Amino acid sequence: MKILLLGSGGREHALAWKLAQSPHCSALFIAPGNAGTAGCGTNLDLSPLDFGGVKEFCVNEGIGMVVVGPEEPLVRGIVDFFAGDAVLRKIPVIGPSASGARLEGSKAFSKQFMQRHNIPTAAYREFDSASYTEGVAYIQQHSLPVVLKADGLAAGKGVLICQSTIEAVAEFELMVQGNKFGEAGSKVVVEEFLTGIELSVFVLSDGRNFQVLPEAKDYKRIGEGDKGPNTGGMGAVSPVPFADAAFMEKVNSRIIVPTVRGLAEEKIDYRGFIFIGLIKVGEEPYVIEYNCRMGDPETEVVMPRLKNDLVELLQAVADGSLDRCVIGQDERIACTIVAVSGGYPGSYEKGLPISGLDQSLPAGGDSLIFHAGTRAENGEVLTNGGRVLCVTSFAETVYEAVDKSRDVLEKVYYDGIYYRRDIGYEFL
Repeated sequence: MKILLLGSGGREHALAWKLAQSPHCSALFIAPGNAGTAGCGTNLDLSPLDFGGVKEFCVNEGIGMVVVGPEEPLVRGIVDFFAGDAVLRKIPVIGPSASGARLEGSKAFSKQFMQRHNIPTAAYREFDSASYTEGVAYIQQHSLPVVLKADGLAAGKGVLICQSTIEAVAEFELMVQGNKFGEAGSKVVVEEFLTGIELSVFVLSDGRNFQVLPEAKDYKRIGEGDKGPNTGGMGAVSPVPFADAAFMEKVNSRIIVPTVRGLAEEKIDYRGFIFIGLIKVGEEPYVIEYNCRMGDPETEVVMPRLKNDLVELLQAVADGSLDRCVIGQDERIACTIVAVSGGYPGSYEKGLPISGLDQSLPAGGDSLIFHAGTRAENGEVLTNGGRVLCVTSFAETVYEAVDKSRDVLEKVYYDGIYYRRDIGYEFL
């Protein structure tokens, strides 16, 4: 089967690496891909948002499956585009319909969905320009800290944790009236702040049945000790030490089952990954957010730990036969550390040459390099984004896995390279 994978980041390199291992994958194409995905298949100069171009390529090349990496094509309706086209509808697309992608595309919709299906989450209210004055009054009497979330997609920057009422009101005004996040912030969810420890749970659903993939914990802040501005993610570990069987049973019964059942009851077409961002408060799980795709950089630890043939799993999603699958997991601990550009998450330079990639991996296969923001030019690998590389390593302990990934990154160089050395610090 010929497979088309849409996307260009570290998540897509990890997915491409896993898909290419399957004997069911006769050819893999990645649109647009990066310097790393080029080693797994053929990169295409094609935007995932160019639905017409994607259609033309699928028809001309005889593509048998499309795997969607990032959220934006899903929110914009690529699954519906395929389903509504007489030529394309026979090609399975792994991902939810636009209706299902609202779980990520609209914070207000996802909170309403959780409320309808009694899924535990933080208390909230939603406001827009018409209810702006009411929103200010609500924030002024709210306990601190208070969380403000732009309703729509805001490139990972639409969630603010405000420590003072003055800050919260000012940010609310900037979002609703000052266009801070554009259309994404025209509606704002004001949410109770929950204190606990976070983790990411990944579910694969065929619309009726589901399988739970390895869980992970990621690290968003740029600085060690979880200090400084939020980023797209500086690293991840899997499995998560505190996610024991008793806790995961609560997650399954109170969150995963009601989520999959709720989507089916509301006749929402959802065949793909459900990324559930959770927080453990005491011993109880609460949903912080849903995403309609795999996480990044969590995919870079989840896919290496997954023992199953990924193409077989995705075919079961398309066939509605996930209940016949059994998930196998590598019992070792995997840790990924993300190397970023100098200045990230603010402004940064692109096009810097990267050295050391060809001599940095130790023998034994316990470490992997996944490319995130890279491109190949004239035989060189250059930086091409804020997050540049991820190094994933296996070991028996978090400390050893982190140490192995650091050892690899110490042999890699580009001007301004930065990475956190304390990923998994709570468990070290």
